Amino acid sequence: MPKIDLYLDPKRRLLRDSAGRTLDLGAHRWVGNDDTVSGARIGLVEAAAWLQRTSGHARREPVAVVGGRHASADDLARAHAVGAGLAIMGCVVLCGGRGGVARAACEGAAGQGGTSIGLLPGDSVDEANAAVTIPLATGIGAARNGVLARAALCMVAIGGGYNTLAAIASGLDAGKPVFALPRTPPIDGVKPVASAEDALDAVARVVLSLHVHPAPALPESRA
Repeated sequence: MPKIDLYLDPKRRLLRDSAGRTLDLGAHRWVGNDDTVSGARIGLVEAAAWLQRTSGHARREPVAVVGGRHASADDLARAHAVGAGLAIMGCVVLCGGRGGVARAACEGAAGQGGTSIGLLPGDSVDEANAAVTIPLATGIGAARNGVLARAALCMVAIGGGYNTLAAIASGLDAGKPVFALPRTPPIDGVKPVASAEDALDAVARVVLSLHVHPAPALPESRA
């Protein structure tokens, strides 16, 4: 992704980019083309955190984190870092609510005082891991992947198997940006990222409406 320089003037509540555009806080879109760039330089995650936590114009749309229930230590570490970073950014973590990557993401969010929502496949909230803030017993089984994808602003995928692939496919079908960390099966339309930090930068771009275009919906079968 191209490098983007951002500048924040908190007193005037202005967030600008290096092209002189200003983020319209109400509409969440970039407007104007003023050559005068003012304010202190700020990183992507810091800018998203300001928008979500301080600007008064947060949308608080959840970010989906998907991955396997039986994850490697590296995947769990990445999920924990992503969950923590999303909480710092002021984003709600949306996940499957059970073990593995979902649990690690919830634990990361909880450690930073953040909120997580677990969409459980069964009828009981007893399925939820202990770190979920809001467990939702959907009773719809694998169909929850479609709900998760459509409810999320974007999706971060970390490793996983067939169920993770189904969640990714639902995200792409819903036109949502999907970012995949190492060990996630490659799929056309998914944007690979090398680290949890890169995943958070990618999510911040979506939160800030910065040059991120949703993936095209998968073509319908003609069979």
